[in-house]
Parts: sequence; structure tokens; C-alpha cells
Amino acid sequence: MTSNPTVAGSNPAGCAVKTPQDETGRPSETGATDAPNEIVGADVPKDEAAARPGIHGRLDGIRSTRAGRLTLKIVIGTIGAVLVIGGLIMVPFPGPGWLVVFAGLAVLATEFHWAHRLLEFGKRTLSAWTAWLGHQGWSVKILVVLTAAVTATAIVYYGLKLSLDLDLIVEAQKLLTR
Repeated sequence: MTSNPTVAGSNPAGCAVKTPQDETGRPSETGATDAPNEIVGADVPKDEAAARPGIHGRLDGIRSTRAGRLTLKIVIGTIGAVLVIGGLIMVPFPGPGWLVVFAGLAVLATEFHWAHRLLEFGKRTLSAWTAWLGHQGWSVKILVVLTAAVTATAIVYYGLKLSLDLDLIVEAQKLLTR
């Protein structure tokens, strides 16, 4: 008879308590077990978590200890925050700004429920926008593309002019008059 430990509640030692289970791993209908309420060490759930295939097993193995959970949250939070902030900085410029923001949210969603909800909201909004744009005529699609191009051009122009004091129009005129 095999039995998988499950946490039935917390005890002072912080260990899991085995619940009676049958050969399939489901809780036993009779409640009988070879060792009722047997205390299992903290390493058993880690070993079982590591048995999951791929990255999920590794992450579950790390999450099985308090220090591992905290370290994983800090590392995932830092990586995700850097991606989201970097993506938001890139959004007004031509390039993959929104893609990087969504990648950062996907990283954060592995550890934080609020990020998962925000990612799902973003996916729904993007899907609705894409569906709406797909139902529009060519004139609306061309107008959207032109608006995006003008906006990106203005952002790049004023970004360079205000930050580096580089006027692209004056520089282009200098090149043409040579």
C-alpha cells in the first residue's frame, strides 16, 4: 500500500501529517493505514515535488522550504520587475516594448497571483483589440497604422531633441545641403 503525505494541518514541528490513502493515491475510504498520523519529515514533500517533470518539479522542490520560497519570490520578483520596467520604458519607442512587458508579467505570474490576473487581463484586452481591428475596414486599419507611425516618430524626435539636444530635422538638412 502506498501513501502520499498531505498536509492536513500544521503542527508545532512544521511537518506534514500522513493521511490514509489507498493504492491509487486517493484518500482511503476506510481511513485505515499502516501508521495512522505518522509524522513525515520536511524532505519527503521535497522529494515528491522534485519527481514532477521539468521546471515545475524544480520550482516545487525549491518552494518546499521556507527559505526556498522566500528566495524564489525575491529572484522571480526582481527578474520580472526588471523586465516589466524595461518594457515600459521601451513602449513608446519602435520595438518589442509590449512583448517585454508581457514577458515580465509572465515571469511574475509564476509566483504572484496578482501578476497572473493582470496578465490575463492584458491577454483579454489585446485579444479584444485585435478582434475589433480585424473586423474593421482597410481605411480604419490604415488610419491606425499611420497614427502609430506618427506617434512613434514624434516620440523618437522629441526624445532625441530633449535628451541629447539632437535635432534630426536640422541634421537631415545639413546632410542634404553638403
